[in-house]
Amino acid sequence: MRCVIARFPFDLTKTGVLASMKGVKPEQVIGESVIIGRRTYPLKQVGQVITRQDRRDFSTGEVLRAMTQLGFTCRGIPRAAVPTRVLSPLQQASAMLGVPVTV
Repeated sequence: MRCVIARFPFDLTKTGVLASMKGVKPEQVIGESVIIGRRTYPLKQVGQVITRQDRRDFSTGEVLRAMTQLGFTCRGIPRAAVPTRVLSPLQQASAMLGVPVTV
């Protein structure tokens, strides 16, 4: 499959990506990730290995799009937990200002 990452065209195949990532130790996943084989890799690490470019040269969106089209399972950023306690408008405004309110 032909895709563009960091303004450069690449012909990527699923087997080619699997071969490129073979033996590469996954870094700690903080943001978006892709599952290759039985391992979970950060998208920036995968992009760096398959394109041989600096991580600052491409976005995670470009690699995410390419990996999805090749059939790999990708995961986004985990959503933040919903607060359990609902604040009144006065308490919320006070919290935003950094002033504690006792009600």
